[in-house]
Amino acid sequence: MSTLGLALIGIAILIGVAGVVVPGLPGGLLVVGAVLVWAAVEQSVGAWATFALVTGVVAVSQVIRYVVPGRRMRDAGVPTSTLVLGALLGVVGFFVVPVVGLFLGFVLGVYAAERRRIGPTGDAWSSTKLALRAVGLSVAIELAGVVLAAVTWLTAELIFV
Repeated sequence: MSTLGLALIGIAILIGVAGVVVPGLPGGLLVVGAVLVWAAVEQSVGAWATFALVTGVVAVSQVIRYVVPGRRMRDAGVPTSTLVLGALLGVVGFFVVPVVGLFLGFVLGVYAAERRRIGPTGDAWSSTKLALRAVGLSVAIELAGVVLAAVTWLTAELIFV
């Protein structure tokens, strides 16, 4: 593969890593896609093995990303409907307020749902903070998986050179 090709693959992977944190970019999918293109061009057993490993790492991180925070929320008594409302308002916020709208919409949605569920005398803010920590954990898990996938590709590329 040419130097320009490797640079483009590397840039796509970096954008994928950034996509975990920046809303609207397809993080893990972009990393897997870039490694797929690299493997297709390289046409070696090692490249295809790397692609399989990267795909597995990203897939496992996607599953863990939902299971672990969801279990913590469920154990704390926060219903799924609260998270769904938070996600819906997050999507609306993404389009209404650029850059920070997703975050603001999510927080307001979770708070509103918990306030409605618990009532005005309840502690809706503690549930909201718990949901924020769960989302942060989810992002951290996905980021770890995507970074591990990127490092796997880089290591494989350095070995196959």
